[in-house]
Amino acid sequence: MKPRRKPPQASLADRHVLYQQSVQDVETEIDFVLETWQSLRQRPATRLREDFCGTANTSCEWVRRDRRHHAVAVDIDPGVLDWGRACNLTALTPAQRHRIRLVRGDVRDVTTPGMDILLAMNFSYWLFMERAAMLDYFQRARTNLVEDGILFLDAYGGYEAPKELQEERECDGFTYIWDQAEFNPINSQMQCYIHFEFPDGSRMERAFEYRWRLWTLPEIRELLLEAGFRNAVVYWEGTDPDSGEGDGEYAPSEVGDADAGWVCYVVAEA
Repeated sequence: MKPRRKPPQASLADRHVLYQQSVQDVETEIDFVLETWQSLRQRPATRLREDFCGTANTSCEWVRRDRRHHAVAVDIDPGVLDWGRACNLTALTPAQRHRIRLVRGDVRDVTTPGMDILLAMNFSYWLFMERAAMLDYFQRARTNLVEDGILFLDAYGGYEAPKELQEERECDGFTYIWDQAEFNPINSQMQCYIHFEFPDGSRMERAFEYRWRLWTLPEIRELLLEAGFRNAVVYWEGTDPDSGEGDGEYAPSEVGDADAGWVCYVVAEA
């Protein structure tokens, strides 16, 4: 009798688990948010809203940090919210689950006034590809913040950012592949994918896909100020003097390095 063939690893994998393992670092992200808040404000932050939340992984980390922390997680996709509810929220204690609310809806239409902090991470807000749409989102985000609230964004760039290329990174048990498949220099719109490859050679093609605009930092900062934010400060990553690579420490800066690829934070005070 022939031995039964094992199913391909790609067919057994959960794309959301792979994403959380390869893309997200919610502990470091919340560390940055809390440290930055504490450097700018003389009071604790308790209410956080996570836009484009996906599986609400970051919101879960927020409520885990402090029993005073409450979170609202907003996404338009019911499927990903259901996954987060079933897989991430169930890992919380009952008291922690009581302090997090998942909301299905367009982030521009969901109203949750009184937030101390609003997050739009993983470049998710770049799906607004017209200037008017991005300005509208920033204006609406500001209305959901308290008077001294703060909006946290991330952004990426560098001279390889508009190139059509694939980058691979080894993770625990699989390979993460970032695919910049198309870029139109006339409107700065691009098509990107995430693929996953496994040791048995199987692949999860286009596990995630993104069509967005490659926004520049001057554009983002100008729009934030136009939307009524008092400032829009870039937090740039420092450089390890031994390795020449990023050291994971971000600080306010008006000068960045002309690298092939960089990731930074943009912090806007209401």
